Amino acid sequence: MNREEPSEPLITALERLAESDDRAALAALRRSLSADATAQAYPYVVPFFPRVSSPWTERAYLLVAGLFALHPMMGAASLAAALRRVRDTTGSPSIEQRFVALLDAHPEDLGGHLRHAVALVRSHDTPIDWHNLLGTIRYWNESARRDWARDFWGGASPDEGETT
Repeated sequence: MNREEPSEPLITALERLAESDDRAALAALRRSLSADATAQAYPYVVPFFPRVSSPWTERAYLLVAGLFALHPMMGAASLAAALRRVRDTTGSPSIEQRFVALLDAHPEDLGGHLRHAVALVRSHDTPIDWHNLLGTIRYWNESARRDWARDFWGGASPDEGETT
């Protein structure tokens, strides 16, 4: 997304877990990505739920926390921009196909697509803007999809924070 994302207290707390190398917490968050272990993330995520939240918002918080634990590398690029970088580096056409499937994903199927996308950018040591990801998933709608489409097909933006 090209607009300024607000700082999310959950992401700040997750960054602290990663910086302190809290392996037990990160492992619990990774395990929470499987349907039968979601409750393992509750101690780390539930305190950050908005006071008034929908089930979708709570699900987004839990999902992003688990994904962060898979790849706790913070950057300035949206997941879409990170995928573009991987595509540009590898020249793989399948990345674009995966990205289109992600954009077309029904909210109920979004978790699986996101796990694959995060694993792909992790395999290329490409950082992600986790604040942006949480904001995008919380409001998974046509506008959010278009913002990601611009990040993927629109080219590099000057504020992306290119890393060398």
